[in-house]
Amino acid sequence: MKENLIITISRQYGSGGREIGRRLAERLGIPYYDKELIILAAERSGYARSLFEEADQKASNSMIFSLMRAGSMVNSYDLPLNDKIYLIQSGVIQQVARQGSCVIVGRCADYVLQDRFPCVNVFIHAALQKRMDRAVKVYGLSPDDVQSVLLKTDKRRETYYNYYTGRKFGDARNYTLSLDSLGVGIENAVRVMADYVESWDGD
Repeated sequence: MKENLIITISRQYGSGGREIGRRLAERLGIPYYDKELIILAAERSGYARSLFEEADQKASNSMIFSLMRAGSMVNSYDLPLNDKIYLIQSGVIQQVARQGSCVIVGRCADYVLQDRFPCVNVFIHAALQKRMDRAVKVYGLSPDDVQSVLLKTDKRRETYYNYYTGRKFGDARNYTLSLDSLGVGIENAVRVMADYVESWDGD
């Protein structure tokens, strides 16, 4: 595997992206970051962890996208809380990336790290019915509510990602690899990604 390679994972709800990321990190012997980023961001900022959990996947109506596109990462007390939290999390993502190879799930990490670190950016998706079946079995969601929960969660992730990156969530052109996880199965998805990462020599 390329030295100091970061694997970022964006995923649809119920596709197993978090489990795949954890297993991939274990297989490659590198750190894994998901909820751990919230803990680190809370410690770094002094904000309560609950604020990061509540703000995660929510986009505000501020000018943060314009500021970031202009290269400005200013600390402004005038920014909405969600935007402040996004900037803090972005700083933590860059911090862990500087420490070496790792797997990072969610939080627009592919965008935050662009042009700064060698990255394999992966989008994990699957057919809606398969995701619904998995969410009922693995997450314990009610069969009556599962479709609504999946669609709402996907929409929140899409809105959050599109807002903070100016890109389209799930657009294959924004990722190095797009994978139907439940079409091949979780374990096979991990193997495919590990093989890809081991062979990848891009910049």
